[in-house]
Formats: sequence, C-alpha cells, structure tokens
Amino acid sequence: MKSKNIIITGTSRGIGFELVHLFANQGHNVLALSRNAQPVNNLHFENITSLAFDLCNSEDYKKVDDFIKSEWKHVDILINNAGMLLNKPFAETTFQDFENVYRTNVFGVSEMTRVVLPFIKQEGHVVTISSMGGIQGSMKFAGLSAYSSSKGAVITLTELLAEEYKETGPQFNVLALGAVQTEMLKEAFPEYQAPTTALEMAEYIFDFSLKGNKYYNGKVLQVSNSTP
Repeated sequence: MKSKNIIITGTSRGIGFELVHLFANQGHNVLALSRNAQPVNNLHFENITSLAFDLCNSEDYKKVDDFIKSEWKHVDILINNAGMLLNKPFAETTFQDFENVYRTNVFGVSEMTRVVLPFIKQEGHVVTISSMGGIQGSMKFAGLSAYSSSKGAVITLTELLAEEYKETGPQFNVLALGAVQTEMLKEAFPEYQAPTTALEMAEYIFDFSLKGNKYYNGKVLQVSNSTP
C-alpha cells in the first residue's frame, strides 16, 4: 500500500497515541498534534512529526498550515480525535465549562478541518471521533451535559460537510464510540471499567480511516458493544 499522509489530533495518550503507532508502523507519514508532544516524540519514528498544539489557540493552526505546505503538499486522512470530557452536575456546569468543552470538541474540529481541507485530496477522508452519548435517542448519562451535547454537534457537522463537499470530495464520516478504557474515561469515571481497550478501538479506527470512505460518506457509525 502506498504510504499516506495522516494528521491525528489528541495524540499524547489513549486512542490517539495508539493510532500514531499503528499508522507509523505501517509506513504512513503522521503529523501528531497534542498539547503534550513528548509521548509521541519518545517513539522515535522517522515518519512521525509531533507538534505541541492547542486546538483552542487560533495561532497554533498556522503551524499545521506551514508544515503541510513545506513538507507534504497534500493530506490523505484527517482524524479529529482530540476531546475533552467533563463529568459534572448540570447545575454546577458554568458558562466557562461549556465553552471549554465546546472549544475543544466542536470549534477545534471545525477549525482543524477548515485549515486542512484545501490540502486534502478528492478521495481523502476526514474522520471525526464522537461518542454514543451524542447519538439522538441513545442512553444518556447524568453529568455529561456539556460533553455529550458537544459530541452531538460534531455528528451534525459531519453530515453537513459531506453534503457541502459531495461533488468535490473529500469524504466525511463520524464514529460514535462506546466506552473505551482510556485515561480520559478514568478521570471522569474512576470506578468504571470499559469493555474495550484503547488499542482495540484504535485498530478499528485505523482500518476505517483507510478504507471506510469507499463505502460511507456523511454517516455516523455506532462503534459500541456496551452501554455506555
């Protein structure tokens, strides 16, 4: 398989970190973006570039634009994986709390996609990671008002972008994940043990990112064998 150029956000731990490793192992070129660049730097792969990047800082997007222009010229796959999980009673969830969650989970996704789109090929694939809690009609959990509603927003955004770019490409899909045993989940739900590991989920996302846009566009796939 010809090596592809792949951008992944939220790569310092969990699913994002595992994805970087999977793609690099298969010979693909990876731009890993995370506030903490060190874990990926420690992998020491020649085909990985790890940049310290904050989705909430508008200045940081220039780093991505500059890197693509100077190093790659085009992008094959963008995986919007970075997320912020907040578990807090609604009555205590402030305007600032909501804004922080939405800045990462919604505005960060839209801006990253907007910046990278001019470089994505017609047959390219934009994959956004959402959550089962963002699916209308799914089981909901108290304390996740900001998080799950933000994940619902990116599902609708994906559908809209697929429609807007259906004549020119690329393809846009969104994966609504069930519970995955990650540090982020543990911080929000210390007692809960998820049935799926970060590596197992990363393997699924890896395959879907490479091949899924042959069969899907503007679709939300529910990737869950449990509730949550």
